[in-house]
Amino acid sequence: MSLLQKFLLSLPPEMAHNAAMAGLRLTGHFPGSVSPLTGAHRKFLGKTLVNPIGLAAGLDKNAEAVLGLARCGFGFLEVGTVTPRAQPGNPKPRLFRLPEHQALINRMGFNNHGMQAMATKLARVRAGGRLQDVLLGVNLGKNKDTPNEEAASDYLKGMACLHRYADYFTVNLSSPNTPGLRQLQHGEPLRALLSDIKEQQLALSSQGMPVPLMLKIAPDLAAEEISQIAEQAVACGFDGIIATNTTLARDQVAGHRHGQETGGLSGAPLTQRSVQIMTQLRGALPARMTLVGVGGIGQPGDARAMLDVGADALQIYTSFIYQGTKIVRYMVDETR
Repeated sequence: MSLLQKFLLSLPPEMAHNAAMAGLRLTGHFPGSVSPLTGAHRKFLGKTLVNPIGLAAGLDKNAEAVLGLARCGFGFLEVGTVTPRAQPGNPKPRLFRLPEHQALINRMGFNNHGMQAMATKLARVRAGGRLQDVLLGVNLGKNKDTPNEEAASDYLKGMACLHRYADYFTVNLSSPNTPGLRQLQHGEPLRALLSDIKEQQLALSSQGMPVPLMLKIAPDLAAEEISQIAEQAVACGFDGIIATNTTLARDQVAGHRHGQETGGLSGAPLTQRSVQIMTQLRGALPARMTLVGVGGIGQPGDARAMLDVGADALQIYTSFIYQGTKIVRYMVDETR
């Protein structure tokens, strides 16, 4: 572990996050183009990934450090979750480390500066022309005070505002930290929402190629629920699924001093469950559907296991927090 990594992990979690983001913003100002580490090229949502290792949403909520993060070697980055209006998120403390388990618990609550602020930052990145071959996804959410019956309007606003800058959109219905959000993963609310989003995608495509649509799902779903979500994603013309978000389960961290904090658990405790869900999804979905594996990918062997059961690409988050930038190269080398 580098001295910088040791220093960051010695700070309170959210302070460390802010310090790391400040450093990444700074490195983004270094001159020159920014490209991914060269790895196993593969097709991804109609484009080419130079390597299949991506950064999951949640780290760069406001697209403030896109170029700095791209310098770490990722093949793709996902920014957000972004909501139409800025919101502060949940009260602090809201981020907890469980280092013995290589895990985090967060209840951030979609804290972000809003879609207009993100659009300004992404426009600057795109206009600069320095981001070379790194694909950029935008993770969309709804504001906390938007009722579920009106949730579609928030996702449609985000798409309209940001579609010029995104290589794909991720529809986030699976965060456990916005009250009631996960209810939208089921039944008629899911069908209606996905249909509205697909209609918006087609309407916006009159201004260019349609921006692909991904759906991010929770790990806390029964097999039957996963099958139903997969059916709806296919029926509504989505391009793929990201599996999985954070979990509410606590069995693997029982007894830890932060183990019962409310929020979503990420990191090594999700490894087995994420692979199980990926296996089911690959069997349930047509080959044309893109699958991104995320959740508990902390060792090179975890990356290989996820690809072996059908993931087309991978995302990391918690392992990046604990291991730093070196993990990107390890993962790229493992997936060649």
